[in-house]
Amino acid sequence: MLSTITKAATNFCEHQIRKPYSLTNEIPKMRMFIASINIMENSNTHKVYVAAPKELLEMLCGIFLFEEECDEETLKDMLMETANMIVGSAKVIAQENGMKAFDIRTPVFLDIKEFNYPYDAEININIDNTNIIVAIKENNAA
Repeated sequence: MLSTITKAATNFCEHQIRKPYSLTNEIPKMRMFIASINIMENSNTHKVYVAAPKELLEMLCGIFLFEEECDEETLKDMLMETANMIVGSAKVIAQENGMKAFDIRTPVFLDIKEFNYPYDAEININIDNTNIIVAIKENNAA
């Protein structure tokens, strides 16, 4: 599942925001906006976390909303929309590759803090001296 979500996240960098990126498996210790979105696959629920610092979300607001300074609510909305775009794209990629179909739920904003949620796999995408974390908790009951 993480490889499909990683492909969707790199597609987001290449096609939606058109920015160069690099991938690492290191989660930075910094204050981030954190959202989650559940993927329903048969009877399993997988929780996908998307986390980004204020600087990245402001860059995304500039790209998508043509606003350079956004209030906290707009930054939260931008994070949830980013989660929706990445996981929605992962669903399409999975279907195109003949994988099991899955349903996605509405993203939920969780918190602004250091990312310390339990996860099974993660990827850190570095973009313009900032980053976005995509992590997944497999078979999450909630």
